[in-house]
Amino acid sequence: MRKLKVKMSMSVDGFVAGPNGENDWIFKTGDEESKAWAVEQSWDAGLTIMGRKSFEMMAPYWPVSTDAFAAPMNEIPKAVFTRKGFKGFDPGLEPSAAAASWANARIFDGDLAEAISELKAGEGKPIVAIGGAGFVRSLVATGLVDEFHLVVHPVVLGAGQSIFSGLAAPLYLKLVDVKIFPGGTIVHIYSR
Repeated sequence: MRKLKVKMSMSVDGFVAGPNGENDWIFKTGDEESKAWAVEQSWDAGLTIMGRKSFEMMAPYWPVSTDAFAAPMNEIPKAVFTRKGFKGFDPGLEPSAAAASWANARIFDGDLAEAISELKAGEGKPIVAIGGAGFVRSLVATGLVDEFHLVVHPVVLGAGQSIFSGLAAPLYLKLVDVKIFPGGTIVHIYSR
């Protein structure tokens, strides 16, 4: 059985994006050591999952990026979850090898809990959910998330989008690990 991990950057006051989805603050508050750690951790995924909006934003970017995250983002298989329909990513007439995992992403448009249960029942490395406050909020509501990797950046937004708003009941977690980086970013890893 595979684990489902949520990896999210958040502000000190618990927001994963500004009120209008702004996330530029993530890139202004990291340091080389925290980025290297995050890239290394990215390789632990056997499948990267995200919501449709995040997928549409990332798919054209990563295949042409030279960022350190490009290799894991392009090489790890992907699945996209949608409630509004989605036809997938068209890499163009001459697709690059880097675009293949985006073009071949599995698309789920049915019941989220059923799809996640199906994916978790398989063998392999963990499933890692990234991006999209709404998508991650829906994942949290299923009760199927095994670990939360919360990357807390040294910034206070004052308002924004949360992945934990609207919980029906408190979600009690066990602290598994903490990583502190020179620039002030702190990673909290929790299990259920």
